[in-house]
Amino acid sequence: MSGIDPYAYMQQVSIRLHELDTRDEIETVLDELAHSFEVIPPDMRDNAEKLIAMLREKLVDASQRQQAA
Repeated sequence: MSGIDPYAYMQQVSIRLHELDTRDEIETVLDELAHSFEVIPPDMRDNAEKLIAMLREKLVDASQRQQAA
């Protein structure tokens, strides 16, 4: 994620959050956020953690939907 603006990336994820439905999509974004967490400025980490928590909730829901199908 070098060269990526963490502010812009987190904003993009926030905007697309409602569109992320599959486990693969959500896991990809979670991986990218986890990878970039080290370079996220400290003043943004609370927001990043909230976004990660929201994505984890969506991942649980997506997993349950997949198992039910």
